Amino acid sequence: MKTQTLIALTAVVGLSACSHNTNTRNQSTSKGKTYYVDQQVQVQTRQVVYRQTAASRPPYRQRVGHQQVRRPQVVKRAPVRRAPPRVVKPHPPVRQGSSRAEISELYAIGDKIFQNETGGRIDQLVHWNHREDFASMGIGHFTWYPAGRRKRFGNTFPGLLDYLQQNGVQLPQWVQRARFEGAPWRSRAELMRAKNRPEVRQFAQLLYNTRHLQAKYIMSRAMRAMPKLVNKTPPHLRGLVANNLNAVANSRGGRYVLVDYVNFKGEGLNRHGGYRGHNWGLLQVLEEMRPVPVGQAALNEFADAAMRVLERRVRNSNPSRNERKWLPGWRNRTNTYRNPV
Repeated sequence: MKTQTLIALTAVVGLSACSHNTNTRNQSTSKGKTYYVDQQVQVQTRQVVYRQTAASRPPYRQRVGHQQVRRPQVVKRAPVRRAPPRVVKPHPPVRQGSSRAEISELYAIGDKIFQNETGGRIDQLVHWNHREDFASMGIGHFTWYPAGRRKRFGNTFPGLLDYLQQNGVQLPQWVQRARFEGAPWRSRAELMRAKNRPEVRQFAQLLYNTRHLQAKYIMSRAMRAMPKLVNKTPPHLRGLVANNLNAVANSRGGRYVLVDYVNFKGEGLNRHGGYRGHNWGLLQVLEEMRPVPVGQAALNEFADAAMRVLERRVRNSNPSRNERKWLPGWRNRTNTYRNPV
């Protein structure tokens, strides 16, 4: 009996010594973050002890005298009453990834662009401006060139038509054909004669009904261009452009300012475009701005810089185009950036 007791005490002392050495080794090799290692060691130790305890427990055997004959019992259960099916009212559709505030801002931006470009007139959604060689379509007056004509300012309307069709808008057959062939009118006079035709008036109504979808397309295009603005800037101007871009974007109504100007005069990513090598897009306005903080100062400086860039465009333009006549309207538009939506 004494011999067994002595063996048990020796085993306990040996186990305690091993665990003490293990903890000391972990603390000495890994300073600071030792909790995870200690926790693993403790879990393994508990598992080993549990197995030893379970193995040492003698198996339980039931004697014959303890056995009892169990008769099957019949349990009567009350009938289950099923509740009548609940009528679930469908929730109104919610656009994924967009809050109500964002949707409200999107609608406001779309209505403002519609007002800026067309004066809020449905008949101006299918239009052709004086002294231009392309049609102006939709709330953003997207450019649409006839077939075989040089697309100097970009042919942006077919891209919008693709977007509308991808979002379930049924386009008229003549528009689907012209989407690949080019604008069906060769001149402003030809379009003005066709404006009162039923198919053109119906198409103008379709463009009005999808104005908020067009606003989403315009905003997506502008937001995709934002990272490219800094990358296309020379290294010595990147800090200035990034600061001004963030200042305007984080000002109240700043997204309207950026989105509308991209739709108005483009991103300006082609540094060799424009007149005499000077472009007039959003990038050129951000480079023209002085460093400003977030808030009203950023909006005012953006409006002032935009007009300086547009006035430079007029000076570099061909005098025969008489672009100076557009300056009052451009000034009215840039002034909306001071008190945006």
